Amino acid sequence: IHRLDDSVVNRIAAGEVIQRPVAAVKELIENSIDAGATSINVVIKDGGLKLIQVSDNGHGIRYEDLPILCERHTTSKLSTYEDLQTIKSMGFRGEALASMTYVGHVTVTTITEGQLHGYRVSYRDGVMEHEPRPCAAVKGTQTMIENLFYNMTARRKTLQNSNDDYSKIVDLICRFAIHNVNVSFSCRKHGANRADVHTVSNLDAIRSVYGVSVARDLMEIEASDNDPSRSVFKMDGYISDANHAAKKTTMVLFINGRSVECSALKRTIEVVYAATLPKASKPFIYMSIVLPPEHVDVNIHPTKKEVSLLNQESLVDTIQYAVESKLRNSNTTKMFHVQTLYSSPSGLPSTSKDPQISSSPPSTKLQKVPIHKMVRTDSQDPVGRLHAYLKNKPLGENGKKSDLTSVRNAVRQRRNPKETADLTSIQELLADIDCNTHSGMLDIVKDCTYIGMADDTFALLQHSTRLFLVNVVNLSKELMYQQVLRRFAHFNAIQLSDPALTELMVMALKEEVSQSDGHGDVGLHERIAEMNAHELKGKVEMLQEYFCIHIDQQGNLSKLPVILDQYTPDMDYVPEFILSLANDVNWNNEMECFQGISAALGNFYAMHPPLLPNPSGAGLQFYRKDINQELLLEAESAWAQREWTIQHVLFPSMRLFLKPPNAMATDGTFVQVASLEKLYKIFERC
Repeated sequence: IHRLDDSVVNRIAAGEVIQRPVAAVKELIENSIDAGATSINVVIKDGGLKLIQVSDNGHGIRYEDLPILCERHTTSKLSTYEDLQTIKSMGFRGEALASMTYVGHVTVTTITEGQLHGYRVSYRDGVMEHEPRPCAAVKGTQTMIENLFYNMTARRKTLQNSNDDYSKIVDLICRFAIHNVNVSFSCRKHGANRADVHTVSNLDAIRSVYGVSVARDLMEIEASDNDPSRSVFKMDGYISDANHAAKKTTMVLFINGRSVECSALKRTIEVVYAATLPKASKPFIYMSIVLPPEHVDVNIHPTKKEVSLLNQESLVDTIQYAVESKLRNSNTTKMFHVQTLYSSPSGLPSTSKDPQISSSPPSTKLQKVPIHKMVRTDSQDPVGRLHAYLKNKPLGENGKKSDLTSVRNAVRQRRNPKETADLTSIQELLADIDCNTHSGMLDIVKDCTYIGMADDTFALLQHSTRLFLVNVVNLSKELMYQQVLRRFAHFNAIQLSDPALTELMVMALKEEVSQSDGHGDVGLHERIAEMNAHELKGKVEMLQEYFCIHIDQQGNLSKLPVILDQYTPDMDYVPEFILSLANDVNWNNEMECFQGISAALGNFYAMHPPLLPNPSGAGLQFYRKDINQELLLEAESAWAQREWTIQHVLFPSMRLFLKPPNAMATDGTFVQVASLEKLYKIFERC
């Protein structure tokens, strides 16, 4: 064992304190705030590797302090270890400036109040390179770091992406700007005339930094506790409401004025949002927590980005309750911001060559799209679908425009339960759905345009420049299965007219025999049906509690679950469903039992073709043999209702909820029939 040279020790320590350029900027900004600055300007070159310059209008550095300014463990913030218990300043160790001089070239220009001129001095390895030189200066201090990590080759090579580091610096300054309402901040790249960040006040800072879309969705929050046995603190800030939608959580946290991270608090708030708001929205959070200084240990991390709190669990619980209460009180309305679409009056592409007539705002520069990649419709625009070119038929009760509007509104507001079931088997089944989701088909499902029905089973849909045939029976069956698992134990009910289980099963058994051209024993059918009905009666409580399938003591089926809002299944398939429930479910294994019941419900609720032949297709021959006007009208109504439901209920719900499994890529559920790019190649050859 041997004692390391001081230069080696200092360089190792410097690499730990100044891990990236953003760490140096953070230390310098905190020094400026400690100096009482009301204006802080930051200039960055090459992500901070070439240049970091921080200027402030604070009280400056005395001439007598300049010789030891950058020595390790020299500070004006404390004198004894006990001072840490009541520390209120950002810095306290006296390591930051010293560390910068070991990994970069540091120049300090400063002037104190009442002096006629300032002083400039350069530092290297913790000591002055020359005596302080008089110079012209403005009030405050300017610290400049050049060639950061010039002597740490490996570190410098890992930080070559200057844009990434600059964005981290901008994010850091934004956080300080939101909290320090009495300090104006600006940040720009070296040589740029315009600042990328320029803030003046709290909410204005949020609006200018994070955008109007974030600022308008924020609500003020406060919480406090003054019980010494539990916790003593005061918190205020802003959190996002139900209208905010983001891909990741943004949390700006200050504890006693110090920008820190608290993973426990962050996780707790994310859980509250996931349980309270739809789609597990990612929140925006700004919180400022003030505690007695003796309740905070600031000396647990080299870069001071984490602190340890006394009674942290109690503090987190109190804030969690405040956030949850605020969200629930604000979750009664949902705001949709409408954007004006500029298009030709007919909704079709404009063919006018008059330069004075334009379908887009004059200030908008349209990007030219290659003709073979132009998409005429999008998933949000109803114009141009197949039904728009067909003759309008008289609408029945289910086809009124007011009904269509109400259904569309219901579809937009559709949400699954806020909390999923706690049963491990359901969680595993849902996890299996997530793991087996086909990412390519998920993109198709989320952003497709319904065109129309190609035949009794397949629908046409468009995604980008491709045309697909989709098996609506398979699609709806999978959607219903997934929805049963997601709504497990949280169903609304469909009231039935109490059909008897035994009668339903006898009907299903007779149907099976007739399809196999056999002659079944009626007595045998009844005995089998009674045995199966007895089996189901023994599962009444579980079926009712978890799946909202109500069977009374007389053996009557009285209620079925609502799996998809605004949709009722075809009751002609009830007998087949009851028989499947009795025969195809493994009641001895919890996971297989839930999976079997969910699959049976999914098959029953799937959008099968009606039992009556389609009068618009080959089934017309059936009605010509025996003209029955009532039967014909019933068939036309059933088939029209099914197509309407597929367009206005199935496909919008599919975009919201369906996660297509990998098997759908190969089982014929999705079949690509045309591609615009390939069609153009064919036309070019012709």
